[in-house]
Amino acid sequence: MTITGDAINDLIRANAPAAMHALLPPPCLLDMEGEFLEYEDGVRMSLRFQVLPRYRNPMGNMQGGFIVAALDNTLGPFSYLIAPPSVTATLNTQYLRPVTPETTHIVCEARLVARTRNVLHLAAEARSEDGKVFVLCQATQQILPPRSA
Repeated sequence: MTITGDAINDLIRANAPAAMHALLPPPCLLDMEGEFLEYEDGVRMSLRFQVLPRYRNPMGNMQGGFIVAALDNTLGPFSYLIAPPSVTATLNTQYLRPVTPETTHIVCEARLVARTRNVLHLAAEARSEDGKVFVLCQATQQILPPRSA
């Protein structure tokens, strides 16, 4: 099943405990103006982010930490839909090329690589809207035991 747009946030909200609803979507995602594009159930999720002037380094390119934040803002909701609750254990990043001033948006896509009982192994990339890959990353998410009521 593939879900698009705001229906993805609705799905996250439907799966979240009521106590989390005040922070959905989270402030870090709102600040980056992330836009849900597509979620394929348990397979992949993509979001689109503006490359805002305040994200630029002195060379005019998007600063690497903001690219990683965009990737993390994609990996987090994706992992939550696969195995709630889960938290990031590792996040490794490889920068392939800069996000230059001419780039207006990046698209981040997260994919499930493997799942064990306690860990999700995920891969993600940040690319231009025409498919040029800027950054690759791999993440492991520790699946937490369900909270007792």
